[in-house]
Amino acid sequence: MNSFKIFIGYNRLPNPNNENHPSTTATTHKPPPRNPLIAAAIFLTLLLTLTLAALILALIHESTTEPPDSPAESLTAVCSVTPHPTLCFNTINNNNDSSLALTDPELIFTLSLKASFNELKNLASLPQTLISKTNGARSESALGDCGSLFSDAVGRLGDSVRAVEVGPGEKVLDEVKIGDLNAWISAAMTCEETCLDGLEEVGSTVVGEVRERVQRSKEYLSNSLAILANIQTLLHKFHLALH
Repeated sequence: MNSFKIFIGYNRLPNPNNENHPSTTATTHKPPPRNPLIAAAIFLTLLLTLTLAALILALIHESTTEPPDSPAESLTAVCSVTPHPTLCFNTINNNNDSSLALTDPELIFTLSLKASFNELKNLASLPQTLISKTNGARSESALGDCGSLFSDAVGRLGDSVRAVEVGPGEKVLDEVKIGDLNAWISAAMTCEETCLDGLEEVGSTVVGEVRERVQRSKEYLSNSLAILANIQTLLHKFHLALH
């Protein structure tokens, strides 16, 4: 009997080949889930690294970019920011004293401003010459108003020209001057528009001729205004600063 029990007990011993036995059951270890905050931090770090690298490359490129190296290239670069680049280039190039090297945006702006001033002075005499062509007292009165408006505009441009005509060691432009010049040039353009509005209101027969001359003057003025608005960018391109 004892042998039988021993035999039965022996048969009940755990089978080392039994896959269900806890000591031999294969255990699969899964990696713990990744913390989403850690993943986000890694992503942001990579993004910032790439952005920083792009900025460094851009700065290196900018620092190695050569400024225009001839008067023609310099004038073309400055006039490219204006609404009428061909007029800008031809006016300054044809009227420039050959002793002046056009390699400074501030100098080119000064020449553009003086050209605008001369064009406006020629316009200022137009109303008086057209009075004999008017079709009535109201048109004559409107032309008289244009004469006064153009005189005011010439005064504003005269202030602008005097502001940039500086002596040795003085600044051609600074933040205060830029603000004043913007105001004066814009005021001159407003005077021209007001003249046209008055002539159109009374149905003047000479409004077309005045508009044509005003349009040309406004092209000069808008070119000067555009150069002034972009002066900081242009100076940076030329590796210069306000002086």
